[in-house]
Amino acid sequence: MKLPETNHDGQVYAGTCGGMFLSIFSNVFVEDLVRTVILAVVGAVVSFGVSLVLKSLIKGKRRPPTP
Repeated sequence: MKLPETNHDGQVYAGTCGGMFLSIFSNVFVEDLVRTVILAVVGAVVSFGVSLVLKSLIKGKRRPPTP
């Protein structure tokens, strides 16, 4: 049995990737993107705040060196 020859044409790859992109893009809603951006910003702010609080707590608990 002889296997069919594969087509290595760039147009086939471009069409496949374009179709996949459009099918994914059609399932993404603007509300989901906005929610994702808002949650990312909130997460970054909370992470930054927690790191500042922990840094100040660690700095405050250091003892001065004994002579």
